[in-house]
Parts: sequence; C-alpha cells; structure tokens
Amino acid sequence: MNVPSELKYSKDHEWVKVEGDIATVGVTDYAQSELGDIVFIDVDTEGEELEAGEVFGSIEAVKTVSDLFMPVSGEVVEINEALDDEPELVNQDPYGKGWIVKVKVSDVDLSELLDADAYKEIIA
Repeated sequence: MNVPSELKYSKDHEWVKVEGDIATVGVTDYAQSELGDIVFIDVDTEGEELEAGEVFGSIEAVKTVSDLFMPVSGEVVEINEALDDEPELVNQDPYGKGWIVKVKVSDVDLSELLDADAYKEIIA
C-alpha cells in the first residue's frame, strides 16, 4: 500500500498536502483499493467555507457510495475537473492526477491529522 511520507492523513482515509495556505485533498491508495472501480465523484462545495470533518462531496464506486470528509477547515477553491470525464484517475493515481479538491485553509493546524506511520497502523 502506497503511503507517501510527505503527506498527512485523516482517519477517514483522505490525504492532505499543504503548500502555503492551499491544501490539496484526495483519497488514499487504501481507500481507492477498498472502494474498487470509481465511476463518479460528486463535489458541489466549490466556494464554500467548510470545517474539518464536514462532508465536502461523495465518491461513487461500482459497489458503493461514500462521503468525502474535509480533513482541514477552509474554503474549497478548486475542484479537479479532470475527474468529471475520468473518475478512474483516483484509482490510477490517487496522490497525483487523482486529487479531488484544493482548499484555502483558514488555519494550517495539522495536529489532528496522522503522519504516514500512524496512518499505516490504522490500515494494517
């Protein structure tokens, strides 16, 4: 299972990469493998201010639909439009082309998030 050490992780299987005050958010390799073939990503929260833990969208696989939970507080400033036509990018490249949203973080407090080692313990 691929768990890049430079990212932070939520217990809900989202990953976060913070650059300045922008956080890129996606689902982990573990999450996409558990979901199976992803067929649709629904995010309609662009422009909204959300708190950590709030639902920012949903991800639909052949077998199930799961909510996506915001790992950080902030405003959703960009949605990965490539996923409209190619939701399978989340399966193929969850930490790269398969990112889901970019968030302008209101507070860059990542203390509630897990590092790679702690996340590996959860999925072990």
